[in-house]
Amino acid sequence: MTPFQSIYFDATPREGRIVDIFEAPEPSQQVALFFVHGGGWRGGSRVIFHSIIHEYRKLGFDCASTDYRLSGTTVFDQVADVRTGLDIFAGNLAARNRPVKVLLIGSSAGAHLSLLTGLSKPEECGLPQTPLQHQPQISGIAVQAAPFTFEPWPDIFPAIWSSMQNAVGKSYGDAKVLFQQASPIHYVRPGSPPVFNLHAENEHMFPLELFAPFEQKMTECGNVCRQKMYPKTEHGFFYALDRWQQREAFEDILEFAQQVAKTN
Repeated sequence: MTPFQSIYFDATPREGRIVDIFEAPEPSQQVALFFVHGGGWRGGSRVIFHSIIHEYRKLGFDCASTDYRLSGTTVFDQVADVRTGLDIFAGNLAARNRPVKVLLIGSSAGAHLSLLTGLSKPEECGLPQTPLQHQPQISGIAVQAAPFTFEPWPDIFPAIWSSMQNAVGKSYGDAKVLFQQASPIHYVRPGSPPVFNLHAENEHMFPLELFAPFEQKMTECGNVCRQKMYPKTEHGFFYALDRWQQREAFEDILEFAQQVAKTN
């Protein structure tokens, strides 16, 4: 069993407001890993990343995996929850004299929340009610099955469009500005952290063409942005290490983490 500590955000525990922190047995890496699960903004759990975290811990990474509220909230509330979990993790790193440099890793809805957390400022998107105490350096963002925009595109998958509108809490026709504010591309600017997009060949919700304008804007702003296609994989494939594609993604994220640790 991998040792970890679960820390609730509030004095009175609330569902979804909890983060699991895994301290490396022999910490050696200069960047920590912070995982955000997917589940259509209304499902999923932080524990789904535990098995992958166990393997990264062996390599000297301090890690954390956060939950966020899944009901009665908007995506902006969820970003605030992710920021709070990240703040607690940053405090843990600082207390142990570890580098407070973090690579965000997310899948699907968690990829979306990771991008919003890493690219936007708290006052722009997802400002928690409780003041943040720490300022971790976001060294990079690695995402799988990510929506780089929250505005509709041609032939959008009906089920995911319904989930996106539910996450915003409004229909697109009633609140277009909120969908722009929920779009990661909206926050790209010079100095944005590097982004690595791990794209599944059989992705059916967020097509690869959504990445092109995001990549272009990142490049125009002088930021690092890369993408890799994983053959014969599907939406949300990076939750285990049973298949060679999953193990390859694991190694690619390892390489990305070590690269951004050197350059940020």
